[in-house]
Parts: sequence; structure tokens; C-alpha cells
Amino acid sequence: MARIPKIAFEEHYTAPGFADYSKAFTQHISPELAAYLGQRLNDFDELRIQEMDAAGVEYVILSQTGPGVQAEPDLQQALRLAAQNNDFLAQRIAAHPTRLGGFAHLAMQDPAKAADELERTVKQLGFKGALVNGHTRGVYYDDRAYDVFWERLQALDVPLYLHPIDPFTVPHVYGGHPEIVGACWGWGVETASHALRLLFGGVFDRFPRVKVILGHMGEGLPFQRWRFDSRFAVYPHGVTLQRKPSEYIGSNIVITTSGVCSGATVAGAVAEMGAEAVLFSIDYPYESTALAAEFIESAPISEEARRLVCYDNAKRLFKL
Repeated sequence: MARIPKIAFEEHYTAPGFADYSKAFTQHISPELAAYLGQRLNDFDELRIQEMDAAGVEYVILSQTGPGVQAEPDLQQALRLAAQNNDFLAQRIAAHPTRLGGFAHLAMQDPAKAADELERTVKQLGFKGALVNGHTRGVYYDDRAYDVFWERLQALDVPLYLHPIDPFTVPHVYGGHPEIVGACWGWGVETASHALRLLFGGVFDRFPRVKVILGHMGEGLPFQRWRFDSRFAVYPHGVTLQRKPSEYIGSNIVITTSGVCSGATVAGAVAEMGAEAVLFSIDYPYESTALAAEFIESAPISEEARRLVCYDNAKRLFKL
């Protein structure tokens, strides 16, 4: 049986010299799983494309697995390694240009230089936007210093994928429970909170054409849209927005299904935001390509919505 065609774009790799940055989370997994992931993160030509073919994934946009240079304390080192990483990825894409695309890896320690590198990768390397692993050493991008970056992103008309990272300071409520600090719970809370900082910080009012992508079914934000409107109206704390909070979630903020293979959840996200704001992705190699494909092909949504989620939305967003 022919598979439904798909595009996916929370799909990771690692460049030479970057594995040490990932020890922040790989230290917590078994050596066997670390070896399995490492083999696939370093592969561009065989295992990755075999899994794509089997699942009906026609095209993927690749991103450096986290946290990358955002964990680097030396600015010049971060800038050098980010550019080196992007050039490495461009070389790997050149071998399979109809199957692989790229997200820029950026040293967000310097907003202006990050904007310059984004522009270089988009205009010279053909990249489709950028994936940023959350805050950079505790700095969030609602800070006005990042307006130069948002302005450039908007001018280039490419999206930013805001990917999870560990919280800069582990909240007291997680004390004694390391199992909820990272991917199981804390990463989603951290990333959703960062996205809300952008929203309530007025980034989307200042730059109304900016698109931010959240993975993992929007880190839960789609299911709180009504409450954001209700409670912000009562507790605005002097903040003013041009629209209701819910109106940014589904327009400026769009989401992927990566890492949440639940039919009920994707149906709820489509109901909340509309099918044009929900896009398929896998989170390769941390999640199963086969499972993700089976989930979206059988999810309880209309065939029109399935086509949008699997393919047409990404085709439009990335101008493929």
C-alpha cells in the first residue's frame, strides 16, 4: 500500500566535534541507546533515507541536535563552530538535495551576528530557516536586544523552530525528581514558557509576520488558548497586546506533532488551531519514524486535514 507523502522537520544530526555538547542529556541514557542514537545522528546517506523511504517521508529539514553552541561560553568559539556546522550540513545536503534540507545552527549569544549567519545560510546555502535550542545561557529572545534578529528573520521570510533545552536554573519543584527535569516534562514547560515570553513580550506585535514553530504538539500551548485569554484579561500586569493571546497561537506560533504520537491529541490540536497550523514531524532519531508514520496515517482527522498536516502546510511554510 502506498504511504501518504510526508515532510518532516524536527529531524536531527550531529556534526563532528559537537557530541560533547549533548552530554548534558546523553549522560542519562544507556550506553547501548547512546550508540544507537550516535550512529543515526552521524548518518546522512543510508539509515536515514531508508527509514524515510519506508515511511513515505519525501523530504526532511535537518538540524543540529541540542544544545550545540548555545551551551558554549566563548562567543568567538560559538560563532566559528556555528558557521563550520552550517557549512558541514550544506555539504551533506548537496549529496541528496531532493531529500534533505537544512536549518541554520546559530550562536544566539550575539543577536546581530546570528542574524547575519541566518542570512548567509538562507541566501547562500539554501537553508529553510533556523532551529534554536531554547535560551542561550539563560537569555531569552523577548529581550529587545533580539529585535535585530527578529527583524531579519521576518525580512528573510523563514521560520524559527524553538526547540527544548534544560532550564537555566532547575526549579525547586523538580527537587529530588530528575526524571521530570528533562524530556519527560521540564523541556516542554521551559519551551512553552519561552514561547509565551515572546508572545506577551510583544515580539509578534513588533514583527507580525514572524513564524515560530513549537514541536511536541506545541508543548501543550494549544490546549490552554481559552484560559490565556480569560486570565490575561483579569491579570494583565500592565502588558498590552494588539490581539488576544489565543490569536497568536495558530498564526505566529505553529506546531508539529513530533514526539507525540496520539490520535486524540492531534485531533484536539487541529480542532483548537485549525489544520493549517499543525504540521507533521518525527524527532528522528529520538522517536520512531515507523511509529510516527503509522500514527499520522491513522489519526482521527479528515483526509483533507491529514494532507495539510503531512505535506501541504510544510510545502507552503518552506516554499518547497
